[in-house]
Amino acid sequence: MSLGTRIKQLRIERGLTQQDIATKLAMGRSNVGHIENDRVTPTSEDLQKMADLLNTTTDYLLGRDAAPATIPDWATYKDKRDFKKLLEEDGEIMFDGVPLSEADRQRVMDVLTGLFWEAKQMNKHKKKTESKGDAPDDANG
Repeated sequence: MSLGTRIKQLRIERGLTQQDIATKLAMGRSNVGHIENDRVTPTSEDLQKMADLLNTTTDYLLGRDAAPATIPDWATYKDKRDFKKLLEEDGEIMFDGVPLSEADRQRVMDVLTGLFWEAKQMNKHKKKTESKGDAPDDANG
């Protein structure tokens, strides 16, 4: 699947129009159409903005990852930066001293992705609860 096809597919899944993308990226609607039809390649800056807008990664858009990494709507810029850093750590993954195959490595990364966002969400919920003073009172319970 091409870069343009991936962008178009995610745009439609997210319920966005070409004009929505164009407005948010400060470009013409026809330029978005050219990108989706693979007639124009977006700059790396525009590609990153599209990935952020579509709640995915540039690696997915560029075809480096087979499945889109779904980034939750509540994720902040810092959350996205932390997630990108996690995905870019390209060290060899081993199990019992044996390097994992590329397919197994991808499965591990998929699980880590899910755990990463789950942990972020739990931490955000915990901080909100503590800031509201709803934390359990150990003296009474």
